[in-house]
Parts: sequence; C-alpha cells; structure tokens
Amino acid sequence: MHVLDWTMVCAYFALMIVIGWWSHKRVKNVKDFFTAGGKMPWWLTGISHHMSGYSAVLFVAYAGVAYSDGVTVYFWGMASIGVGVGIGSWLFAARWNRLRSTVGVASPLEYLAQRYNLPTQQALAWSGSLLKVFDIAAKWFAIATILNVFAGVPYTWGIIITGSITLVYCTVGGLWADALTDFGQFVIQAIAAFVMLWVVLDELGGISGVWTMWGELPPEHLNPTTPKFTTIVLLVYVLVKTLEYNGGMWNLAQRYMAAPTTREARRGARLSSALYLVWPLFMMFPMFAAPLLIPDIDDPNNAYAIMTTTFLPPGLIGLVLAGIFSHTMAMVSSDANAISAVITRDMLPAMIARTRRWSEAQGLLAARVTTGIFIVLTMVVATQAPALGGVLGIVVLWVAALMGPISVPLLLGMLPWFRRSGSRAALLSWAGGLIAYAVAYYGFDATLAVTVSTPILVSLALYTGLGHLAPENTERTDALIALIDGDDPEDDPDDRRGRTAEGTAVPA
Repeated sequence: MHVLDWTMVCAYFALMIVIGWWSHKRVKNVKDFFTAGGKMPWWLTGISHHMSGYSAVLFVAYAGVAYSDGVTVYFWGMASIGVGVGIGSWLFAARWNRLRSTVGVASPLEYLAQRYNLPTQQALAWSGSLLKVFDIAAKWFAIATILNVFAGVPYTWGIIITGSITLVYCTVGGLWADALTDFGQFVIQAIAAFVMLWVVLDELGGISGVWTMWGELPPEHLNPTTPKFTTIVLLVYVLVKTLEYNGGMWNLAQRYMAAPTTREARRGARLSSALYLVWPLFMMFPMFAAPLLIPDIDDPNNAYAIMTTTFLPPGLIGLVLAGIFSHTMAMVSSDANAISAVITRDMLPAMIARTRRWSEAQGLLAARVTTGIFIVLTMVVATQAPALGGVLGIVVLWVAALMGPISVPLLLGMLPWFRRSGSRAALLSWAGGLIAYAVAYYGFDATLAVTVSTPILVSLALYTGLGHLAPENTERTDALIALIDGDDPEDDPDDRRGRTAEGTAVPA
C-alpha cells in the first residue's frame, strides 16, 4: 500500500479513538454504558443496528461465495436479515424497549432470572458468551485476511492492530461510543462502497454494465439457491436471522433498548431492515462482477481485496480498507459491550455476592475491565481460526446453527403466546438444540441445510410442546409478560403512563 493509503487508515483509527474519548464524557453510570441512558434517537438506533450486524466476513467469506456461486449469497446472507429485522420491528423491538423502561434492565439477559429462574439465565449467559468468543474471533481473522492481502501484514499483527484500537474506544465510551462510531463508519463505508462501485462499472464499460454483466456470467450465478445453499437453507436462515438479529445477538437488543420510546425503537428497526435489503446490493455488486474482472484466482475469499488493490489508485485503497475495517469494528465493539453487560449484570452477581453491592463507580469500572478482557480473549482465539474451520465454517456452521437454541427461550419468552413455557421448557429446548447440532454435524456429517436447521427446529418443538403439555406459568411470570407486552401511547411518545427509566416492579 502507498503512504496515502496508510494515511487514510491511520486517520480513520484516530477518528475512532477521538469519538470514543468524547463519548467517555457522556457515560456517568452503568446504564449509560450499556443502554446509552435510553436517549439514542431512532435514526442512530437504526444505523447502529445495521452496522453492528455484519463485518469483514462480508468482504472475505461472503465475497468468496459471490465469486463462486453468484447472487445466492445476497438472498440467504443479507435479504434474510432484512426480512427478519422487518418482522422484529413489529414483534420484538418495542418489547426490548419496554424491558428497559418498565422493568429497568440494562442487560439483554437480565430479565431471564424473573421470566424463568437463575439456572436458566446462567445457562444461556455462559453458552452465549462462549459462542460469541468464537464468532468475534472469526471477525478478527477476516479483517486480518484483508490486511494481509492489502499490505502483507502478518495475520497476528493484523489481529493485534484492529483489536487494540477497538479495545480503546469501546472500553472508554460504552454504547454511546459504539453508536457514534457506527454512524461515522457508515459514512466512511458508504463513500468507499460507491468508489469501488464506480471503478468496477468503469471496468465493465460504464453504467450499462449494471445489466449487461449478467449475460457474461455463468447462468447459475443468477440463481437465488444452489445445490449447497438450497431453498430450505434460505427459509431456515430467515427464521434464524429473525431470532438472531432481534436479540439473539445481544448487542442488537441493546439498540432497541437504547431508544427513548417504543415508537423510536420500531422506527430504528424498520430503517435497519430497509438498509439490509437495499444497501448490500451496492456493496456486493463488485463481488458479483469479480469473475469477469479477475478470473481464475486461487482463493475466492481474496477476490474483493484483489480487486481493490488491482483497480484503485493510491489513497482510495486506504479508503476502501477503512470502510472494511468499519464493519468489523462496529460489530465487535457492540458485541463486546453486550457481553460485558451480561457478565457484570447477570453472571458475576450470581457467582460473587459482594458484586451485588457495588457502587455505580465500581460497576462502571468492572464493565470497562470486562469489556477489555473479553476483546483480548477473542483476539487470542482469532489466531487459531484456521484450525476451527475458517471464517465461513465458524460463522455459518457454528454461529448460525447454535444461535437458535440460545435465542428461542430468550426471544419467545417475551411473547404472550408462549407464556406457558417456563424454565423446564427453556432449559430442555436449549440443551436439546445443542445436542441435535452435535448429532447432526459430528455424528452424521449432515449437509449444510440439515446442520443449520436441525438445532433451531428441535428447540422450537421442545419449547412450544413442553409449554402446552406441562405449563409452568405463574402469576409472577404472567405479570412480567404483561409489562413487556404493554400498550403504548404511540400518539404521545412522551406519555409513559407512569413508567420511568428505573422500571416498574414485578409482583413477587
């Protein structure tokens, strides 16, 4: 890379640190750190939700699928999320917001102790946190791959550089820093994406390449499904992403919780849904065109990076690299904040009694320390990503398959239709889904469709079936669900009907 490219990248890193330090002044307590004090406007909620949902995996693993198989990656990788978040704008966004405003929680898993019991909360907290270690490790390795192709930086150093910058700004500024850097990263990434799109269209002969390119690609590149990424995979992905992107990924639940009102939370979710359906088409067009511009490359995962270094002049390469960095750092920083919330609000109080008596200052310090430790741990695991199945193996086979059993009791537990499902249904659906994954993947070496679909379908069946066969709802859990379900004065968002930021007590 040219000195101009490094200047662009360094300027981007400096901007992220400045935003983090500025955000530090807005964080006065734990609730500011984890939910932005419930003051995040809907447009920032939507952009932050969108930017926190995907990473450099898009420019590595997904770019490789686009190079080899075509548009199928958009349908199961991006459109499924757009549909899922659209469903969530109606079903989950307002409920997450009410958990903060009516129940007073600051962690996505905090309500589970009331909804089920402490063992259920702890099982979901520990398994979800462990899964996120590997998920984020894959993100670090993906960005290190990009940096290696762009500039020859060794993988380990690539992980250390990006991880260290993220560690600084998200530990000092909390969710405010995450959201504001998400917005800055969205602007940078948008400029970079349009630059790349312009250059690719120029190589294809102008704007007409938007529609003439498809006739030159293999016909199968136009199919929404393939023998590997089948219709079943697509449908299951819609189900998985509906749960994952509406709270199964805890950092995304925080975005809904951080909005001032349920109305703002819904608007933010709808904005994020629209971005997922439309914006990836602009970013992925160069990936679809890659087989025509750089045919016969050895590793399709390097396609986007090779096109960038081949066709862009000095300075613009650094801009595109900064745009790619932006996605990974947005997702990882928000994930780290969410995990820190779960550890300090849910896990530590259950294990160490004195943590329940922490002052605001002590709790805030613990939140920052936990965030830092978590990021360092993911960086260490990232160095072993190739041995764990590579980026696509971790993201698709591990995260997509295992997210369902963790998400089912977390998300469905908020809905009144599942009020009969209690702690027994939650634990058995969680354990049954994990066992089903192990049997399908390790026992039968099942196909992608079976591996991804089996865990979530087993979890759904157990959670729903046990709720009907052996109801566990009590007056207390019914009262909690009624608070979460609520009725909102949408015409007057400032009228909270007696609700306060500190929450409303649930009957004992």
